[in-house]
Amino acid sequence: MHAADRFLKFASECQVMAQSAPQRENKRVWNGLAERWLCCATLIEQLETDLRSSELKRRQKHLKIVAH
Repeated sequence: MHAADRFLKFASECQVMAQSAPQRENKRVWNGLAERWLCCATLIEQLETDLRSSELKRRQKHLKIVAH
């Protein structure tokens, strides 16, 4: 399981906890945690995309050097 998938799972679990929390303050805390996990998932997805893009550019550059 990728990190982003785990973070999304954690966010979902926090949302479930928020729904079942009897007190408003507890709901707010659980929802806040869920939002943070969603942000983490978004960030790690962007980092992984950037890393793949960087690796692809590096490979393309290397291939151009080798081809000449």
